[in-house]
Amino acid sequence: MSLKLSVITDEVSQDLERVVKFAREHRLQGVEVRTLWNRRPHELVDKAGEIRRALEVEGLEVSAIASPVFKCNLGSEAEVREHVGILSRCIALAKALDAPVVRVFTFWRTGSLDERLSAVLQAFMPAVDVAADEGVVLAVENEPSTHVNNGRRLRQFLGAVSKPNVVRAVWDPGNDVWDPEGERPFPDGYSYVKGLVAHVHVKDGRRTPQGHEFVPVGEGDVDWLGQVGALIKDGYSGYLSLETHWRPRQLPRELVEMPGGEAYSEAGEYASALCARNLRAIVDAALRGARG
Repeated sequence: MSLKLSVITDEVSQDLERVVKFAREHRLQGVEVRTLWNRRPHELVDKAGEIRRALEVEGLEVSAIASPVFKCNLGSEAEVREHVGILSRCIALAKALDAPVVRVFTFWRTGSLDERLSAVLQAFMPAVDVAADEGVVLAVENEPSTHVNNGRRLRQFLGAVSKPNVVRAVWDPGNDVWDPEGERPFPDGYSYVKGLVAHVHVKDGRRTPQGHEFVPVGEGDVDWLGQVGALIKDGYSGYLSLETHWRPRQLPRELVEMPGGEAYSEAGEYASALCARNLRAIVDAALRGARG
């Protein structure tokens, strides 16, 4: 099949051996590096050789580097400078692991993108220059806690950056479930980012009277069968990367917004195994539908 499947490392474990075993057992083609050994991606450059060797033994690729870049305060010049430095180290990791994209964000939300676009662009563009110089793709994720909170805003931002060879989209329909503007992930959100997508994150959730909760893939408000079918029809050949987020007991908000480490990975392997099986069934059904 043209679509490839991966899992974000800390959705399974902080232990690389367990992540590799999980990927093999669930017939995945890759892993996405976020945290391992309680280290974030920019702290893993010295471990790149070990990571690469462990994955190559099983024929696995690195689908992306899930960096935390620009999950920081837009109004803090010091934080922005720090994150540009973090980006440089994440790019070094990406190049060492042949990862096609580095995921980035658009700063903690301080208002609508219409209001803050100029300021966001001013702070973001130095990262574009770094990526262009290094020959890597930055993939901006729609994340409701940031200024690019849904598919429409993601398209708006990418259009303003206007560097399609350097800056593209991480489309996350599961994040769109709790978009403050109420966008429906599929087909509405996807209609804006169609043709701009470099990478896809897979999670699911539903709105509740209290706000939002994560659920196993295929059991929430995302029409994953329709979404995967549309990706196939539109010729998407990148990764669907499992970002489970759901646990038998809901994770604290601070871990959802800045995932990583042992506390985040606890019970992740169980939850991700269930979601991987669900995702595989959805992909198989979508492929059958595409064949008629």
